[in-house]
Amino acid sequence: MSSPRRSTSDPTDSPSRDEQARALCLRLLTVRARTRAELAGHLEKRGYPDDVSRRVLDRLAHVGLVDDEDFAEQWVRSRRTHAGKGKRALAAELRTKGIDDDVIAGALAGIDAEAERARAEQLVADKLRRERLDEDTDETKVARRLVGMLARRGYHQSMAFDVVKVALASERERRRV
Repeated sequence: MSSPRRSTSDPTDSPSRDEQARALCLRLLTVRARTRAELAGHLEKRGYPDDVSRRVLDRLAHVGLVDDEDFAEQWVRSRRTHAGKGKRALAAELRTKGIDDDVIAGALAGIDAEAERARAEQLVADKLRRERLDEDTDETKVARRLVGMLARRGYHQSMAFDVVKVALASERERRRV
């Protein structure tokens, strides 16, 4: 009777386990960029030991495939442009992705109060163009909807009220002329 031999595909074999973990991470990164914490979570869910995860993630970070700072900057740029998110919402989204607070602060540093207000004004103007504002329209309802839209996107309530108030007055005046 022959003794059982380890095959190269044995999941307890460390180099093979590292290769499997690396392949999983590469498949996940093919779909979209991910944070180190997201990849670690996927590896943990699949039962990879911490030492294997750490080795694989360190290697991916070393070659530049996992970079939380770059991820955060791209995320902020994309979500601000396409979803119109404010700083609070962006910070919350990055926290759920496992990004450190220091990295989040760095990614959001480029957004000043004026830029955030300008983006909120643009969002409100886009929505107002599609609103029906005539004598029968209840402006309070329209204002509430617009402030709610900004609040859901992470803009501060006081700024949202001010932006909506100014935009409604401006739109009312524009439609009178």
